[in-house]
Amino acid sequence: MQNIHFTNHSDPVPLVAATLGLASQLEVNEILQEFVTQACQLTQSQYGVLALVDTWGTPTSLIYYGLPDSVRSQLEASQLPAKLAELAPEMGSLILDDVPLELRSEFLQVTGSDLHSLYALSVSIHTQVFGRLFLADKQGGFSEADTQLLSLLAKAAGVAVENARLYREAQNRERWIRASQDITSAMLGGADEEEALVLIAKTVLEVAQADTALIILPSVGFTWACEIAEGYLAEQMIGVVFPAEGRAMAVLSEGVGMIVDSMTRASTMRVPELRDFGPALYAPMMNRDTGTGVLLLLRKPGEPEFDASDLPLAESLASQAAFVLELASARHLEDVATLYDERDRIGRDLHDFAIQQLFATGMQLDTAMKKVDSDEVSRAELVSILQGALGAVDESVRQIRSIVHSLQDKDLATELLERIYRETSIARNSLGFAPGLIIKIDGDVVAADDEDRLREVNRRIGSDLSDDVVAVIREGISNVARHAKATAAKVIVRIEGEAPEGQVTIRVMDNGVGIPLDRTRTSGLGNLRARARRHGGDCTVLPREDHSGTALTWTAPIFDE
Repeated sequence: MQNIHFTNHSDPVPLVAATLGLASQLEVNEILQEFVTQACQLTQSQYGVLALVDTWGTPTSLIYYGLPDSVRSQLEASQLPAKLAELAPEMGSLILDDVPLELRSEFLQVTGSDLHSLYALSVSIHTQVFGRLFLADKQGGFSEADTQLLSLLAKAAGVAVENARLYREAQNRERWIRASQDITSAMLGGADEEEALVLIAKTVLEVAQADTALIILPSVGFTWACEIAEGYLAEQMIGVVFPAEGRAMAVLSEGVGMIVDSMTRASTMRVPELRDFGPALYAPMMNRDTGTGVLLLLRKPGEPEFDASDLPLAESLASQAAFVLELASARHLEDVATLYDERDRIGRDLHDFAIQQLFATGMQLDTAMKKVDSDEVSRAELVSILQGALGAVDESVRQIRSIVHSLQDKDLATELLERIYRETSIARNSLGFAPGLIIKIDGDVVAADDEDRLREVNRRIGSDLSDDVVAVIREGISNVARHAKATAAKVIVRIEGEAPEGQVTIRVMDNGVGIPLDRTRTSGLGNLRARARRHGGDCTVLPREDHSGTALTWTAPIFDE
């Protein structure tokens, strides 16, 4: 907008033009900067500062006009803004044609300029003061006409700011809805409990424009602790216990969220680690009127407070986190029920087939023993009885093997090579790209169309070892997707020799940041190491040789099965 200079306050055109300039903006910061600029130009003031204040009336940020950057930094580092805020009236305006000597001296020391006249005006929205405007050094001093002019301009600025906030809230609501949809998709896609909760923490951290996101869950005994943390100071917040009489537990018991303007200035603080933060938002994780955890959003000291409109949106996302926990519990119960059903089936099969047959064989042998004692059996008859018994035992063994075989992964019906191809193919969904796959036999890379050599993979590696090979590739790719933030990954399957002196090596490599050292839950990697030890092999996770990512290496000898 063009700069406007005039001396006649009765001319409405400049004020109308300034008001239209404010109304044309949709960003709050741009509106406030335009307000300060137009206030100075309409009153012909040399300097202008708008001090935005929190609910305590303390300045949180400053918007300037007429002051160079070097002076601005010195002003922010001084106590001058706080003294000006104390000088300003709670409501209305103040004109000082004769500025106190102490204030003039400090202004001169900080800015290098003298302060002859000062004007202060409280700027509000719906009777809520959000800033104080200070204008300085108008030639001829300030008058009541300036107050009338600036009051109208301040009202226009208040309306513009309110409209901008409504616009921002609408955009913010869209972001929360999209975030909710992404989380729902992840849950329906089969993400485990930890993955889903980490996704929720990362998502809400972004959409709420927070610096830290914590998820507080039941811990050892009857305590509650931070189990998931993302963002600023996340490492030091993991494992922090939240007391029963604190804000988090109050929110959980009441089922209603809470906004705290500043943790730094809070009168009571039972979690010392929270002193390092400013504004906070607590949202209970409610599921059917039962609290299962708390979502806590935090901003750094001096950052804007959370808006009241953020609370219901955060509570909605917190409810999704509660649903994640319930879904994980339901899946666990389903797994337990399936396990019990499978045990019942095994018991029935063993009783109906193998045990009955073994019982009959035992009776047959008992009869034969009695006949031997009484010399009532010939050698040929005894041989026939023993052969029949051995045949029955063999049949029982086959039945038991069949039952055990039915418990194994249905993928056993599929050859190893096809299972490897399938794992790397479906990995595209979690990685966002297709990982590379290289198969080597005795040091030579096997071409994709070399069917004879590829069949060697299925021939050399038995079914027991095949299960572990597939599990290693699956877990390795999963770790890349969850932790590495990679843009490329590669799986290498290397087979050297044959049973009983052969060896298979699986390498999963990426170009990402690797698995964080502070990740406390490493059950996946622990399982890989356990699988390797079971075969007498080894498993390592180390930085790649060129330090461009991480390499998981899993080895196991090939034995005859």
